[in-house]
Order: sequence, then C-alpha cells, then structure tokens
Amino acid sequence: MSSVSALVILVTVLVTAFISGIFGMAGGLILMGVLAAMLPVASAMVVHGAVQMVSNGYRAFLWRKYIDWRVLRRYALGAIAGFLLLLAISWRPEARAVYLFLAATAMLVWLPKSWIRLDILKRGQAELAGFAVQALNTLGGVAGPLLDIFFVTTDLDRRAVVATKSVTQVLAHLVKVIFWSVPGIAAVGGAAFAPLWFFALAIPLSMLGTRLGGKLLEGMSDVDFKRAMKWLVTAIGAAMLLKASGWL
Repeated sequence: MSSVSALVILVTVLVTAFISGIFGMAGGLILMGVLAAMLPVASAMVVHGAVQMVSNGYRAFLWRKYIDWRVLRRYALGAIAGFLLLLAISWRPEARAVYLFLAATAMLVWLPKSWIRLDILKRGQAELAGFAVQALNTLGGVAGPLLDIFFVTTDLDRRAVVATKSVTQVLAHLVKVIFWSVPGIAAVGGAAFAPLWFFALAIPLSMLGTRLGGKLLEGMSDVDFKRAMKWLVTAIGAAMLLKASGWL
C-alpha cells in the first residue's frame, strides 16, 4: 500500500464512518468500492472488514442500551450456517463481480415492501437474515441494504435499528476477514493486511466519524432518516454499476 493510497483510504474511512454513523449503512458500500479500486480483492476485503468491525463495534458501543440481544443470538445461528456453506463452495469473486454485488445490494432499497414482508423480530427471520446477509457480505463485502429489509417493518426506532444492525455487522465482518485472510496471504503475502500504522490512524478516524454521525442522527426524524438513506444508497449503487461496466 503506497502512502498516497493510504491517505486516500484514510480520508475515505473518516467520511464513510460519518455516513454509517448516521444511517448504520451506506458508508461501508463506499469504502468497499474505493478499496476494491485500489487494492487486490483479498486485501480490500481484509482491510474493509477490519475497519468496519471497528466502526460498527464503536457504533454498537455508543448505542449499546438499544441493542436487541435476542435478535443477535438468533442472527448468529443463521450467520454460522451461511459461513459453513461458503466454506463448502470455496468460491471467491473477482473485482468486477464484487462491484456487481455492491450494485445489486444497494438497489435492494427499491424492492417494494409489499412484495416481501420481512420483520427480524418474527420467528425464523433473524436466522434467515443471518444466513443471507453473511453470505452476501462475505462475497460482496457489504450487505447493509439486505439487512435493512429485515428492519423496515419492525417496531424498533431508528436508534435500536442502528444499534442492532451495528452489532450484527461486527459478526459479519469478522467472518469476512477470516474467510479472505488465508487466500489473501497466499496470493499477495503480507500485503493482504495493511501496515500497523495504517490501522493506528484508521481506528481513531473511524471512531471520530462514527461519533460525529451519531450526533446528526439524534437530530433526524425517522421519516427523514429513511428517505435520505434510500436516495444515498441508490446513488452509490448506480456508481458501482458504472464501475462494474467499465464506464467509471
């Protein structure tokens, strides 16, 4: 990782942590897109997973009193099943496929809610979310919009949504790092992991962005929160689709 690349990525970490601090998602999509453009896929997945674990973990800590731990326990069961399936398949996508996964993931926000009535609080749906989100997050790097579908119709308020999603994403990114670390090291050696000084800077930047985003979240209404999130994620998805097609 060159010094210029590191600087660009560190600025992106701060900005995307701020965005995720508000919406509990979207920032990860942008960060994954930038990393995939600047690093080998395996390296991008490992770095993204490590940074996102910190960002989501700190956000979960800030909103810890709103976390629904029953949902997390059930989600973890599905996530374990999804991870075991991916290990059995043993397929890891190339960069263009990653961009397509990111674009498709972002566009899930436009899926008519009348088509699929999901609620993570209902029986079996937290397990389904864990399975589907873990599979998509591991292969595409991000699965926030898919996870969001399971929260749209719940009775949880925006703080509980952000808090519970954050703690599930800590698990999702941890599994992703494990999944990509071995092939990453085999392909590009120690470059699969960014240098320690990078993480020494990225971690506090991620925490700062998360805290600043959380302050803005407090002042938003639930209606404004959902509207802004939908259009932001759509714009990101369009950019990822252009990148996958080679037009960007």
